[in-house]
Amino acid sequence: MNRSALSLAAASLLLSLPALGQSTRAKPVTQAEIDAITRDAILIDSHNDVPSNTIDGYDIATPSKNETDLPRMKGFLGAEFFSVYVSANYVEGNHSANRALQMIDTVKTDIIAKYPKEFLAATTAADIEQAHKEHKIAGLMGIEGGHAIENSLRLLRDFYALGIRYMTLTHFNTNDWADSQGDVDDPKVKHHDGLTPFGKDVVREMNRLGMMVDISHVADKTFADVLEVATAPVIASHSSCRAVSPHTRNMTDDMIKALAKNGGVLQISFGCDFLSERYYTYGKEHAGDQRAMIAELRKIEDPKARTEAMAKMRAEAAAKNPPATLADVVAHIDHAVKIGGIDHVGIGTDFDGVGCVPPDLASYAMFPNLTKALLEKGYSAVDIKKIYGGNLLRVMRSVEKRAAELKGTPAIETKFPGEKTVSEF
Repeated sequence: MNRSALSLAAASLLLSLPALGQSTRAKPVTQAEIDAITRDAILIDSHNDVPSNTIDGYDIATPSKNETDLPRMKGFLGAEFFSVYVSANYVEGNHSANRALQMIDTVKTDIIAKYPKEFLAATTAADIEQAHKEHKIAGLMGIEGGHAIENSLRLLRDFYALGIRYMTLTHFNTNDWADSQGDVDDPKVKHHDGLTPFGKDVVREMNRLGMMVDISHVADKTFADVLEVATAPVIASHSSCRAVSPHTRNMTDDMIKALAKNGGVLQISFGCDFLSERYYTYGKEHAGDQRAMIAELRKIEDPKARTEAMAKMRAEAAAKNPPATLADVVAHIDHAVKIGGIDHVGIGTDFDGVGCVPPDLASYAMFPNLTKALLEKGYSAVDIKKIYGGNLLRVMRSVEKRAAELKGTPAIETKFPGEKTVSEF
C-alpha cells in the first residue's frame, strides 16, 4: 500500500471514530501526525494466533472475517510474533512437541516463505529493524504453552534453534513444572506452588539461550518465582490490567510494578474480557454455554465454513454482550503507564485467538484509531513509538545481551524427575 492510499485509509477510519472524551491536548490531532507515527513506528504485535488457521489451510493473503490478513497488515504492522499455540489436549499421548513442530512449519512455510515480498524471517531485534527498513513485516515465533517441550530442556533448545524467541510457560493448564492461572483454583489439579526446581531451570536455560520468558497465563505465584530466578527481563505477551478488568490473566498493580523493576514489558491484550469488566462478568456467567458452542464449531472440518460459523457466533454473542471498545484499550494502556512507566507497556493483540476484540480496533489497519486516541490523551509521538514496539525491542536486546554474557556457560542438563535415560528404553 502506498503512502497516499495509506493516508486515505487512515482518514476514512478516523472520520467514523467516536470521540473518546475531552482531549488533554491544547490543539486538535492532525492527520499528518497520525501518518508520521504510522510511517515511523515499528508496530510489534507480540501475540497473534493466525497460525491456528493457516495450519488448517487458511491463506493469510485472503481477506478474512477475522482479524488477521495480509491486506490489512501491510503498511501498518512492523513485526509479528506468530503464536505456536499447543492446546492442552495434545499433552495426552505426548503429542505436544509434534503439534509445536507442525505449528512452526505453518509459520515458516504457509506464511513467511509463501510471501517473501511481504515477510522477512526474523529472530533478533536487529532483524526487526532491518525488516522495517525494507518495508516488510518481520515474522517471529513464540510458543504458547510450556507443555510443548514435554519436560525436556533438549527440546527447549531445539525449539530455540528452529526460531522460537519466547515461550509462554503455561497455557490455561498447569503443566508438570509450572502453575497456570487457568486452573489454579481447581482442587482436582496437582499444583506446585509456582515453579518446581525443574521449572526454575527452564527459566534459567531460556535466559542462557536468549529466549524471552513469557508470564501471560501463569499463576501469580509462578510469576513471582520467575522474577526471583530470571536474570533477564521477562514479558507478558498478551495480558492487561487487573485493576481495570478483573480477569485473573491480567496483572495486578504490584505485578506491573515488579515487572517494570525487572525491566520487562506488559503487552496489552485486545481480548474483550481482558479489557472490560462488564464484558468479563457477563462472559463468566455464560462461559459454559460459549465453550460448548465453540467446541462444536471447531469440529467443522472445512476451514471456510468454520470461520463463517465462528463469525456468526461472534455476531450473535455481541448482540447479547456488547464488545469492549477503543476507550477500554486506552484505559489499560494509561493505567499500565501510570503504574509501571512508559518504558514497560506494549501491544499483544491476541488477534485470532479470542472470541471478541473492540470493533474499532479489529485489525492492524485500524491502529490509526489508537494512535489518534493516544495523541488526544496527551501521549507524544515518542511515547507511542515506545508502546508500539520500542519497549519490546529494548527487552529483546537485553535478553540477547544476557545470552551473549552466558555464551560460555554449559547447557543446563537437568532431567525431569522420572525421565528415562537412554539405557532404560
